[in-house]
Amino acid sequence: MEQINSKQDLINYFEKGCKKENQLSIGVEHEKFIFDNSTNQRANFKTISKIFNFLEQFGWKTIKEKDYVIGLSREGQSITLEPGNQIELSGAKLNSIHLNCSESYKYLDELRKACKKLNLKMMSVSFDPFTKLENAPQTPKQRYEIMTKEMPKDGKLSLHMMYQTCGTQINLDYISEKDFIKKFKLSSFLTPISIAIFANSPIIENRLSGYLSYRSKVWQNTSRAGLPNFFLEDMDFEKYTDFVINMPLLFVFKNSKHLDAEGKKFKDFMDGKLSILKNIKPNIVDFNNHLATIFTEVRLKKYIEIRSLDTCEWDCHCGGPAFYVGLLYGNLNEAFDIINKWKPSEVLNAYIDAPKKGLNTVLNNKTLLEWGKIFLNLSKKGLEKRSIKNDSGKDESIFLRNVESILTNNKTKSEITIEKFEKDKSLEFLYEKI
Repeated sequence: MEQINSKQDLINYFEKGCKKENQLSIGVEHEKFIFDNSTNQRANFKTISKIFNFLEQFGWKTIKEKDYVIGLSREGQSITLEPGNQIELSGAKLNSIHLNCSESYKYLDELRKACKKLNLKMMSVSFDPFTKLENAPQTPKQRYEIMTKEMPKDGKLSLHMMYQTCGTQINLDYISEKDFIKKFKLSSFLTPISIAIFANSPIIENRLSGYLSYRSKVWQNTSRAGLPNFFLEDMDFEKYTDFVINMPLLFVFKNSKHLDAEGKKFKDFMDGKLSILKNIKPNIVDFNNHLATIFTEVRLKKYIEIRSLDTCEWDCHCGGPAFYVGLLYGNLNEAFDIINKWKPSEVLNAYIDAPKKGLNTVLNNKTLLEWGKIFLNLSKKGLEKRSIKNDSGKDESIFLRNVESILTNNKTKSEITIEKFEKDKSLEFLYEKI
């Protein structure tokens, strides 16, 4: 295993993520809550295990930790569990939204069949509208035990994040460090707009939370998360490396065990100063594990991960990835020129306001509704420019219809939910039709 000997090794690691322009891929991750159809209780691990067993007939292979099946894999995809048994698909790296959408719909159909067979039901909202934190189910993953202990120390809603939220993540490539700088900055500046457009978590414990995206409110009060103000500067590989190595470790995985790092930083690990691993230095796997425990709205691995979107149902599922692909892959320079004129302080203010005010949030003298329409048009132009078509001859811009509907009607998923909730307090309408 490749050992890390210096900071330059880590900078080189990010540089190795650079792709050729014709190799740019799209990865989509999305999470769902599963409930028992009879009791309306969140699915426990025993029930999740039955889902995994059912899905094996579709070619999924088991992923184990000790004696537990904790996930599945198939053709570059994986199904894993979040701390409260939220079920997540991490999709393969594909080259078009058409393929991403087909992949997701195939998986969702398989999951739907599993739920029907096992008397379960799915829900695609971003904060559990029923379950209290103390009643959320547990997942037998070693890492989550440590996270449950450590995360609340620096973020009062960290456990709510772990056990009560779902989200959508979009993974996009860069072709050079210069390209990365632009894409990372654009993604960071767009975070308030993303929160506002894709808001889908207004209800907690059977009542209105006062927020359109309560998930975003929670993440803003979560350890190791948020939108650091230096993300709104020109972030290069070295700056991100400095940020990462000075972040405390949550755990170290050695000899099939997750070890508590006792607050030591990754830099301490590099210097051989971990008491739990005397004189042992990290390798690339250790670094990857550490990167995965940084929960900022945008983060870097060997690709850029955009993490500011609430999860949503089948009808809007492809809209978020399409919106960002159109901007970052199809129309980067024009979009970047706009945000590069904004003041970081105004973006941060909008970021704080967006979970509550949604599209009415003001940024640089315009509402996020107005900015959303501007960037939607840029995205559409970018997708048309990419000109990647399906068998019917339609390009990827067809997947922007849901975003267009939200912005045309000035009504997000959250606002539709609130209207229905005021008429129907049962919240049964939130369950997806099986």
